[in-house]
Amino acid sequence: MPCVFENKGFNFSFFSSDIKEPVHIHVTKGDGNAKIWLEPEISWAFCYGFKPKEKRSIFKIVKNNRKLLIKKWYEYFDKYQ
Repeated sequence: MPCVFENKGFNFSFFSSDIKEPVHIHVTKGDGNAKIWLEPEISWAFCYGFKPKEKRSIFKIVKNNRKLLIKKWYEYFDKYQ
């Protein structure tokens, strides 16, 4: 699972097996687990184990880093195509 970055204890990553899915990022911290679509717009695929305050923080981090996350996705998965 390639880690893109960590912020406020949240780990932002994707799975190598996600190559056939639309662009997204996985977020983990403790027992929390989320998947967020990045294209065509930011939206939750699922979110478990995070408190409302953590969810707001995650969404803000993703929003502020969306371009970087998308860039890292294409850099990583382009090497397999």
